[in-house]
Amino acid sequence: MDIIIIGSGPAGVSAALYAKRAGADVTVITRGSGALAKAEKIENYYGLAEPLTGAELEANGIAGAKRLGVSFIEDEVVGLAMNDDFTGLIVQTPGRACEAKAVVLTAGSTRLAPKIPGLKELEGKGVSYCAICDAFFYRQKTVAVLGEGDYALHEAEILLPHASKVMLFTNGKEPAVKIPDTIEVHKEKIIAVEAENTAGMERVSGLRTEDGTVTPAQGLFVALGTAGSVDLARKIGAATDNNRIVVDGEMATNVPGLYAAGDCTGGLLQVVKAAYEGAVAGLAAAKYVRSRK
Repeated sequence: MDIIIIGSGPAGVSAALYAKRAGADVTVITRGSGALAKAEKIENYYGLAEPLTGAELEANGIAGAKRLGVSFIEDEVVGLAMNDDFTGLIVQTPGRACEAKAVVLTAGSTRLAPKIPGLKELEGKGVSYCAICDAFFYRQKTVAVLGEGDYALHEAEILLPHASKVMLFTNGKEPAVKIPDTIEVHKEKIIAVEAENTAGMERVSGLRTEDGTVTPAQGLFVALGTAGSVDLARKIGAATDNNRIVVDGEMATNVPGLYAAGDCTGGLLQVVKAAYEGAVAGLAAAKYVRSRK
């Protein structure tokens, strides 16, 4: 396919509309309703004579895109990578791998991180949010993944070929997916990330659970909930800054064929800004695709 858009909020649907009208084959992959659907009323948006709920505005946008022929797939995106010959991008879900010439990230920038003592303090010192980025540094070490769903399982499976031992900590929850025997599951609630001083620097050394046990680990990968746009951007090497994706005037990242729009680029977190950026990204992605034919 030509373009895959990840996310079906205002930025994603606007990107789909403009890319489709520019002649591209467009598919939107979405895990369902996002932040817009939670808005009780919207009345500061052009064209609304009366207030509209966020859910209604979202549904209207998706219906309009479908009318133009945009395809929608409801699934969870867990990974993003270049194809083997670097001519396209691979979007990974738990059940499939979809290839496209261009991808637009519009799935927000939420990073779920519980308030566990030591977690924030040890970011970059054994606490990571991207397995594909950092797995290499944990060769033959014991690592843990924090999470219980498809995203956490995907991160754990990336770590398996590198680490000597991979554990999944569900932090008091039942696993939402079937975990293979190669991954050790811990359901206890974590109360602290322990550290030790190594070569003059504090590094993760273990996880303390509510029963008082400290399980040794040299790394902790946080993968709660689902992957947001910033998480996916990091996996493919796109530049980020302070939890936003860095883009140029055409919403292009530093990775060829990868664009981003909406909340994940920072700035004004409003529908009007998301819709504008989506339109720019959709047109730019369509132009990029034409240039590759």
